[in-house]
Amino acid sequence: MDKLTKEETKIVEYVESEAASSVENVKDEIARYKAIALKQTTKKKAISIRLLESDIEALKAKALAQGMPYQTLLSSIAHQYASGKIELKSS
Repeated sequence: MDKLTKEETKIVEYVESEAASSVENVKDEIARYKAIALKQTTKKKAISIRLLESDIEALKAKALAQGMPYQTLLSSIAHQYASGKIELKSS
């Protein structure tokens, strides 16, 4: 099993403590939250960023090795950093 984040652990503990109770229209609520989640995960915004040419070329080479466009690689790295899955090493 994957390691849970602190927030996920709190959710599991809350549900397992039996303090949580179900709502009357569970199916409607599930559909509503799925729609909210889908909107948030698919909403994208174009940005402009200046990078060193050498960094761009290195990223393109790494993306090619992974079999993906370099923009997808950059997006993935940004998402992983923003969600706390990866961290920068302190100097």
